[in-house]
Amino acid sequence: MPEPLAAALAPVWVEGYLGWLATQRRAAALTLENYRRDLLRLHRLAQGRDPGALSAAEILRFVGRMHAEGLGGRSIARCLSAWRGLYRWLIRHHGLNHNPVDGIRAPKSPATLPRVLSPDQAKALLDAPADSLLEIRDLAMFELFYSSGLRLSELAGLGLDDASDLEGGMVTVRGKRGKTRSVPVGNQAVEAVKQWLEVRGQVPVGSPTLFVTRTGGRMSPGAIRSRLTLRAGTVGLGVHVHPHMLRHSFASHVLQSSGDLRAVQELLGHASIRTTQVYTHLDFQHLARIYDAAHPRARKTKE
Repeated sequence: MPEPLAAALAPVWVEGYLGWLATQRRAAALTLENYRRDLLRLHRLAQGRDPGALSAAEILRFVGRMHAEGLGGRSIARCLSAWRGLYRWLIRHHGLNHNPVDGIRAPKSPATLPRVLSPDQAKALLDAPADSLLEIRDLAMFELFYSSGLRLSELAGLGLDDASDLEGGMVTVRGKRGKTRSVPVGNQAVEAVKQWLEVRGQVPVGSPTLFVTRTGGRMSPGAIRSRLTLRAGTVGLGVHVHPHMLRHSFASHVLQSSGDLRAVQELLGHASIRTTQVYTHLDFQHLARIYDAAHPRARKTKE
């Protein structure tokens, strides 16, 4: 018999659904963190009402309120995805008979392209010397990030065993839903990781992950973000650099050099090539700049 719904979307339901995502769908830690935030937003908007009592019209009002508060279309779409999944879970496991989120769409956002570093900016970020223990670790992380186009969750989850084929120029990563793939690692990243492994024993290691904190614990996604921001500021890059920007830069630079979209899809671990196609637009922008600078009929005449 399905369990009766609580009188409100209490944290027990949030935890139950997140637990199911973690064990049955093998959702990444960052995905679970985002879903938790989105589900708690529904809890607040519902003001303690039973989720089974919410109508599609009320969900639509929630969407309008979030949009009016400045939440973008992509963020609202992610909220709706989390809510829709929660309701499907409640229907399957707890006897709810309707999903008020079905059919509701997020407002459209202006199309935006991923921000990327130029090759010179990437070089400046990674060529700065690493003198201290933590700087050696950071350089290894960011070289590997940019060299192999990893997701933040993939980098944070790397174990020592995953780097066992480092001499062969490969590393094994666990992507979305627990899927594993082997990706190539460039020579400079290999050397940076090897230097880190030589000094890793200087910290009281308590985690089997490849990259650890000064006290030996696992590097969290938030800690990796903070260290990247610190390094970008230290080298005077002049732009805010977030982890996914290194992944975007990897994809854009490989595509510019090779023109092989399928290869970039495989390297990034995208299930659909449609996800990868955004980088063709970035590549087109690069070609358009070259055209504007080089073609005599593209130059603006002086008035």
